[in-house]
Amino acid sequence: MGGVKRAGLVIAIVLAGCVKNSSAQRVGLVMSGGGAKGIAHIGVIKALEENEIPIDYVVGTSMGGIVAGFYAAGWSPQQMEAVVTSEEFMGWISGKLDKGYNYYYNKHDDHPSFLKLNLSLDSASGLNLNSSLASDLSLNFAFAERMAQPTSICRGNFDSLMVPLRVVAADIFTQSKVILRRGSLSDAIRATHTVPFFYNPVKVDGKYLFDGGIYDNFPVDVMQTEFQPDIVIGSNVSSKVYDVYPTGQDEKLISKSLLFMLLDKSDPALVPTSGVYLQPNLQPFSAFDFARASELIDSGYQHTLRQIEEIKAKIARRTTCEAVFERRNQFANQNPPFVIHQVSFEGFSPRQQRYLGSFFRVRDQPLTLSQIKQGYYQIVSDDFFKNIHPQFTPSTLYQGFDFRLSRRPQNNFQIDFGGVMATRSLSGIFLGLNYYRFKQTLLHGNLNLFAGTFYRTAQIKARIDLPIAGQFYVEPEATFNDWSFLEGKDIIFKKTIPTALDRIDRKIGITAGRPMGRKYKLSAGFHYLNNTDRYSNTETFLSSDTLDRLKLTGIRTGVAIQTNDLNRKQYSNQGKAFLFQADYFDMEENLTPGSTSILAGESINRRSWIRARLTVEQYFRRGVYSSGYLVDLVVSNQPTFSNYLGSVINAPGFYPMQDSRTLLLPRFRSYNFAAIGWRNVFTIRQNLDLRLEGYVYKPLQRIANGPLQDAQISNDLSQIYLAGMASVVFHSTVGPISLSMNYYDDKNNPLGVLAHVGFMLYQKTSTE
Repeated sequence: MGGVKRAGLVIAIVLAGCVKNSSAQRVGLVMSGGGAKGIAHIGVIKALEENEIPIDYVVGTSMGGIVAGFYAAGWSPQQMEAVVTSEEFMGWISGKLDKGYNYYYNKHDDHPSFLKLNLSLDSASGLNLNSSLASDLSLNFAFAERMAQPTSICRGNFDSLMVPLRVVAADIFTQSKVILRRGSLSDAIRATHTVPFFYNPVKVDGKYLFDGGIYDNFPVDVMQTEFQPDIVIGSNVSSKVYDVYPTGQDEKLISKSLLFMLLDKSDPALVPTSGVYLQPNLQPFSAFDFARASELIDSGYQHTLRQIEEIKAKIARRTTCEAVFERRNQFANQNPPFVIHQVSFEGFSPRQQRYLGSFFRVRDQPLTLSQIKQGYYQIVSDDFFKNIHPQFTPSTLYQGFDFRLSRRPQNNFQIDFGGVMATRSLSGIFLGLNYYRFKQTLLHGNLNLFAGTFYRTAQIKARIDLPIAGQFYVEPEATFNDWSFLEGKDIIFKKTIPTALDRIDRKIGITAGRPMGRKYKLSAGFHYLNNTDRYSNTETFLSSDTLDRLKLTGIRTGVAIQTNDLNRKQYSNQGKAFLFQADYFDMEENLTPGSTSILAGESINRRSWIRARLTVEQYFRRGVYSSGYLVDLVVSNQPTFSNYLGSVINAPGFYPMQDSRTLLLPRFRSYNFAAIGWRNVFTIRQNLDLRLEGYVYKPLQRIANGPLQDAQISNDLSQIYLAGMASVVFHSTVGPISLSMNYYDDKNNPLGVLAHVGFMLYQKTSTE
């Protein structure tokens, strides 16, 4: 009997020891880098929580570091999933400013550039190239906003987060990995995701840090050294990108070669035999498939479920979903109020700080997050401020936060390259030079040049932004444009009747503007115009003929209200553009007839008129289909000029399609007209669209050719003209690649086929 009691006591002691060991089990989760594939870690966490597997420590690199940081900050896998599957998240990754905060005030006129080089130019360091490819402005603010309160709760100690955390980054100067244990949580997760040459680096503790995957993409050793857990779960989403050399694709992939280096396959042997190695099957995905976030999460979730019995066998301890929920709530309940007591600027001179301070209502402190966000996005909407870095820090004096904008190396010199190649004589190259000088005001000097057979331009501008009454700018400019309308041959529809017309316009003057809320800009301008048109009055033009010369000189003054948030410079399928302008012209017309004119002798006349124009373009998108409309309305009392062609050439035109400005279409020009069009865009696959467009143009006063080559106004309201286009457009890194068939209700240009690569964008004439 005594032996039985002793045996029972031994069993009880053993069972108690087992219970003690299982309850003492501490579990660490390690998450690798892998670009977009790292989103699969969210599915891993989701499966672990649902099966009551505890997570006591998290360590991550790159995208794994971001997921680890958000989880440690109290975010549930469901909350993380909602973010990464949102349109807002795609905007952060692609560099777009947050919806509703894309201020039009600083948007420049569209030009045909597709490549931008940002450089810094100063006497000390010479000329340096900014090597980042993507904008991180929205990403930085999103991290700073969402990690501010968790950083405050833990007082900058990552051991005091909801789950203790380590984030791995890289110091490329000393060629070593950096383990981030404390400080700003937003800076830590931003640093570990800094792929060199893709994102600008951020400074942490005075050092510029980069993607942790450079030196440790699967930081199991960091987990073991820092936390000594009993069980390590290693979630690896990184794998060899290509098993064989990608022959035929290497030219396209070479620009992403650095990222492929960071995706080196992680070694399963790093996870001890007592732990669990997870590697979801992510072969169908690439490191850039952020748009497939839901599928990535599901892949991580399903793979973890397939190994859940192995995990449960090695981890006896359980943590209920209710317990995790309670712990998450307890952590979140410590959040301080999100009010901002002080705004500061690091790395800027006192005069520069006064300029930046004008974007924040500093006298109304404390400020709300919305006020800070508005000021931040107003500043970064200007290209010059693409390198400032936001940070929320706990206030040392009050409950809440301080907000700091830090200056990273600024780019004060920018070069734009672009152009177009077309099957007609419309090809050309574009060069834009931009220089910034920032003191108490911001000066942006700009020189744009375009050279081609059809169109040439030179424009110089100097915009000066002043911190007066919120925001205000003045912009002197000088512009020279030259168009040579001489119809070439179409691929299919041969043109045999040339249009002899050469247009030169020169404009010099000044514009002033200020914002109207977030989306609109109000501007007023005063300009001196000096234009020369040379043209033939007949359809048959001989080399021995001389052209009429029509000179227009005088002033133009007017106001405009406008906005534009279209998603593309050309061939848009989302967004809205609005323009209302009213102008007064006081011009002198000087006509010298050529050999094709029946007029004799030079004529000089004074012409004055008022013109108002309203143009609205908007798209409505549902899935792969987008529909949009274009409305264009012109009302004026503009008089006719000395002959018919001079009157038509200087009348406002309707330009609904990509080649409309390259053709002289008399039926689509009038002093008063109304036009409407409907656009249908079908997304066949990513970046490939099929477009079907139709337009109706109604001249309210048609300009007719009189018997003596004079212009006669017809008020016949029965006349309407049609235009349309069917095109296939691929949106590439060098601009649109388009093949289209265009129709105009015009006797000389009814049908045409046009293929082009690049943006077919031209400056408006000085009278538009």
